[in-house]
Amino acid sequence: MQIVMNHETETAAGAAGMPEDDHAGVLPHADFRCGLAALVGRPNVGKSTLLNALIGFRLSIVSPRPQTTRHRILGIASSEAGQIMYVDTPGLHRGAKRAMNRSLNRAARAAISDVELVVQVIEAGRWTDEDETLYAALAEQNVPRLLAINKVDLTKEKTALLPFVAELASKHSFDEIHYVSALKNKGLGELERAILARLPVRAPVYPPDEITDRSERFLAAEMVREQLMLRLDQELPYATTVEIEQFKDRPDGVAEIHAVIWVERDGQKAIVIGQGGAQLKAIGSAARRRMEQMFDRKVFLRLWVKVREGWVDDEAMLKKLGYDD
Repeated sequence: MQIVMNHETETAAGAAGMPEDDHAGVLPHADFRCGLAALVGRPNVGKSTLLNALIGFRLSIVSPRPQTTRHRILGIASSEAGQIMYVDTPGLHRGAKRAMNRSLNRAARAAISDVELVVQVIEAGRWTDEDETLYAALAEQNVPRLLAINKVDLTKEKTALLPFVAELASKHSFDEIHYVSALKNKGLGELERAILARLPVRAPVYPPDEITDRSERFLAAEMVREQLMLRLDQELPYATTVEIEQFKDRPDGVAEIHAVIWVERDGQKAIVIGQGGAQLKAIGSAARRRMEQMFDRKVFLRLWVKVREGWVDDEAMLKKLGYDD
């Protein structure tokens, strides 16, 4: 084991599978490598922040709350050396009693089975029972396994991590262990090179300027949900989800988007709307600015808040909202 210091098309294969068509077609050079690498870990270890840092674009939504990521997100990083298709997964967690939580666990486990390489992400100095459960699941897959110890910027003395890493290495088998800080962009070059070295020699799947296979419609819903995660208190964000009812480009070049925020109870609806509609307006304004930045055009966004009691336990509703991907 080596320890390293330091536009609109969704394919039938989904975020964790290879698209059916080879968009690039020709091997750029003899050593060009391409493949899928899953970023997996328990909730709130920084997988989405790491994905965004690795592809150099704010694709996955990020909040301080665990379980912010609910879908598999494909982020594409292309270089002269190769093309890495990073799969950001929901955090794998135990005690999944609700249908939503079971769906997130299924998505995370499915991602592991479809890739050429897995990067398990943990927090510096912490290895929990959930980390151990995920490690056991990874051990069943016959693919290279890297460990990324994230948030090392929060540890003042890096040498303090050495006993922690030595104990991990004595009990677990990883091809390499990397110290990284997704927030501070530390150690990412070494991690990227380690991933590329283990991917197959293959022509690129996507054009070099492509960053994801997710549609703008999907990303619009995620950007509204990001604001719900950032602006609502306590457990309320977990009782909400977003559905895009309309997404169209008007003749004036403006993207007109109609979105429904679903909640479970009338009291939650009142909180999301806020006094005089102030909360909903703030959510919409912030989401619209993010959309305009990502979509590179003006956006007209309309939001509604509707009640669907028990939607997080409604399998049909979850499938309608895309939680079966």
